[in-house]
Amino acid sequence: MATPQTTELNVFDPAADGTAALKSMTAIREFESRLPGYSREGLIRGSTHPSVGMEAIAVGVSHSLRATDSIASNHRGHAHCLAKGADAGRTLAEILGRRDGYCGGKGGSMHIGVKELGILGTNGIVGAGIGLATGAALAAQQQNSGDVAVAYFGDGASNQGVLAESFNLAAIWKLPVIFVCENNHFAQSATLEEMVAQPELRRRGEAYGVPSYDVDGMDVEAVANVTAEAVERARRGLGPTFIVADTYRYLGHMADDTEIYRTREQVEAWKDRDPIAKLAAKLVDHGTLTQEDVDAIAAEAEAAVDAAEAFAKASPFPDISQAFTQVSEDHR
Repeated sequence: MATPQTTELNVFDPAADGTAALKSMTAIREFESRLPGYSREGLIRGSTHPSVGMEAIAVGVSHSLRATDSIASNHRGHAHCLAKGADAGRTLAEILGRRDGYCGGKGGSMHIGVKELGILGTNGIVGAGIGLATGAALAAQQQNSGDVAVAYFGDGASNQGVLAESFNLAAIWKLPVIFVCENNHFAQSATLEEMVAQPELRRRGEAYGVPSYDVDGMDVEAVANVTAEAVERARRGLGPTFIVADTYRYLGHMADDTEIYRTREQVEAWKDRDPIAKLAAKLVDHGTLTQEDVDAIAAEAEAAVDAAEAFAKASPFPDISQAFTQVSEDHR
């Protein structure tokens, strides 16, 4: 892991903000942990990619965002949507391909978009969200809205040419965009070291004149603070920021992943840095919460996902008559 840089802003107060962050991360963990089971039951058609272990990034980044700010996500994007305010029931309904999902069941796991929340979409095309977020930032700049855009992508997507192009344009035009690389150390099964000659990904942003930071992606407070500085710069018209968040996914790349590319010992070592356990322990140590409060938050998250699951499973599949709705006449 690269050495995290320090930031000047400390907007995340564990006493004031820690409980809400813990609730959000715990709910996302419960939601994401159930996805492999839905796949085994045949409830999910196609691939789905859980982000168990990576919750601190979505929650930490969203801490400084407002409803009108935009995010563009990737194939592992449910947490980003939920942290931005998406309803768990409608999100799961979309993942299951049901009519009450955000896209009427047509998008599925990798194509969830929520216009009213600024969610430009999860995306099955590696790196595609980078260009979308850069475009959204250009629109915000031209409209003088004061909004920012966030591009979420993984270490594998950092090799896509669109990142270099977007860095360059965003730096030249001082676009209000934050590039967030969730470096979980594997592009599906290939290690970062196998894929890049210079593993310090931060340097790629620096080469284009983009202020770039390494941050501990297993620490929601650290992520929130570095993002707050990036958002503040963007809203002031000072341009983009690149954040490389060091993290790890506990589950396989997707359902039925053999995971032969890593060891159980490596997974367990990363679990010792678990972002939820870390924050919970800090809040208990500081007297903000009791262990009973932490247990109650976990039970609340389980009940909330139970309700989301019931809603999604009860939602019907889209009718065949809707197959060509919301599609341009030119593309029928």
